[in-house]
Amino acid sequence: MEREVKFSLVFRDMWQSAGKYVPRVDQLVKVAPAIIEMGCFARVETNGGGFEQVNLLFGENPNNAVRQWTKPFHEAGIQTHMLDRALNGLRMSPVPADVRKLFYKVKKAQGTDITRTFCGLNDVRNILPSIEYAHAAGMISQCSLCITYSPIHTVEYYLNLAKQLIDAGCDEICIKDMAGIGRPVFLGKLVAGIKKIKNLPIQYHSHAGPGFNMASILEVCKAGCDYVDVGIDPLSWGTGHADIISVQAMLKDAGFKVADINMAAYMKVRSLIQEFMDDFLGLYISPRNRLMNSLLIAPGLPGGMMGSLMADLDANLESINKYKAKRNLPFMTQDELLIKLFDEVAYVWPRVGYPCLVTPFSQYVKNLAMMNVIQMEKGKERWGIIADNIWDMILGKAGQLPGPLAPEIIEKAEREGRKFFTGNPQDNFPDQLEKFRQMMWEKKWETGQDDEELFEYAMHPEQYEAYKSGKAKADFLEDVKKRRSEKEEVHMASEPTKVLTVDVNGQPYRVTVAFGDVNPATLGTTGAAPAATPAAQVPAGEGKEILAPLEGKFFLTKGTDETPVKVGDKVNPGDVLCYVEAMKTFNAVRAEFAGTVTAICYHSGDAVSEDDVLMKIL
Repeated sequence: MEREVKFSLVFRDMWQSAGKYVPRVDQLVKVAPAIIEMGCFARVETNGGGFEQVNLLFGENPNNAVRQWTKPFHEAGIQTHMLDRALNGLRMSPVPADVRKLFYKVKKAQGTDITRTFCGLNDVRNILPSIEYAHAAGMISQCSLCITYSPIHTVEYYLNLAKQLIDAGCDEICIKDMAGIGRPVFLGKLVAGIKKIKNLPIQYHSHAGPGFNMASILEVCKAGCDYVDVGIDPLSWGTGHADIISVQAMLKDAGFKVADINMAAYMKVRSLIQEFMDDFLGLYISPRNRLMNSLLIAPGLPGGMMGSLMADLDANLESINKYKAKRNLPFMTQDELLIKLFDEVAYVWPRVGYPCLVTPFSQYVKNLAMMNVIQMEKGKERWGIIADNIWDMILGKAGQLPGPLAPEIIEKAEREGRKFFTGNPQDNFPDQLEKFRQMMWEKKWETGQDDEELFEYAMHPEQYEAYKSGKAKADFLEDVKKRRSEKEEVHMASEPTKVLTVDVNGQPYRVTVAFGDVNPATLGTTGAAPAATPAAQVPAGEGKEILAPLEGKFFLTKGTDETPVKVGDKVNPGDVLCYVEAMKTFNAVRAEFAGTVTAICYHSGDAVSEDDVLMKIL
């Protein structure tokens, strides 16, 4: 008898593996009927991971988005699943236990059936509460094995992890091959081994980028896999997932029972995806993310991170080349920076204990590698900038690292007086739900149906406040406008003019260069103008300047539990003055000397460039 393999469409991950954003709720509701009409999906990934944060950045209510998006699938009898980062919930940093518990209650009420829980350290202590909370909310608990390729991540390592999760009561196992670097035979042995422990459902998630995943899909299905995650063109392949058409054809030929695909509906979905990209989402998708690249095998960076990586690369390349321009050094190309980054990831990863390269730890390792590259390109030492949340990973506050730390990292921690932690990571983050409930009461904000607004505020406080104030939507619309303008400039500059950014005594200017016989009136500008308008600054006082260590966004605090520095405050060496948020991590800017703050030159959320004056201290 043919064994059945079912398909799950990872619609959220398709978008976030390609670029920065997912469709707006009106677009999600528009595409849902066509996905259902395809008739081949038993499951659809509707939310989780960065989904809620993206909606907040749009200026949309994420709770409304999840309810509307899951509803048509429920009515069609299709299960919905979401991505859950265990200790981190839906964000990049750890979440208090009471907020985690409310998380499952809210998502079940909103229409999510399955939580796919993962810990990038594969620390079972971070996952066990999620199993309990999911069951209490009436959800299916699917627990993940985060797959990577290293000397310590063996088949036996993963089978031991699977047994602990199964013994703890999880309902399903996900083989989360987030970088697509799991070797096919290795994965087949793993699936077969899990089925011997217990014959429970297994779902395989993989990315296409390095080129292994079609062979891996076939191997895991032969070994007993029940569900396979797939994508749809034009967001399949590349840093995304294998396309449903190819996977279905391969498995059908191999003798598996698979659902038929309504090709007319497939073309509708394909057309709508392109429509959404043409609307605005394509502005956040690097063309390189549409390509497969075997260079991804060595660094093992996950497909879900490559979308943001290519966007980050542009800003970092600009920062490096500004430095080089001031010193008449040859500029670096994006390809050169990418290779240097990949090489540095390979250097950094084993030295920080082999965390699985999945959110947030993939970002931590990549960001640490990127900071090292930037610092070394500027003649500084490696390990010069390590963000606080990266230190938390190194020190064990996020869980036990799979491997040992390098002596150079331990020595740096000891030099800076940092303490290692060996207890339960959740103990570091006390309950906060009642504090947020009180804050909402004071602001006269409703806690929402099923306390979903309370949950959203507690999970993403700064983003939620920006959403409520309207700042998030204004910033988003301004960013879309800017990107469209830049895209038009590039198009218009192809012939017979070209738009260039030039550096004059450290100040970047955007100029239009004409070739051949061109009427100056058609150039759209009569002279050079600054490439970017700096944010409005607070009048500066006297004293020594505190400079931005890198490009990013300025914040006085990184959470509601911190008290922001004010003009007139006295500070001591080592005190945190502010943060520069870059590449999803908050980099603390500390006082190097004692004094009084005489000026704060930016407002929270303002964009800053490297070496901008953030504060003055006298």
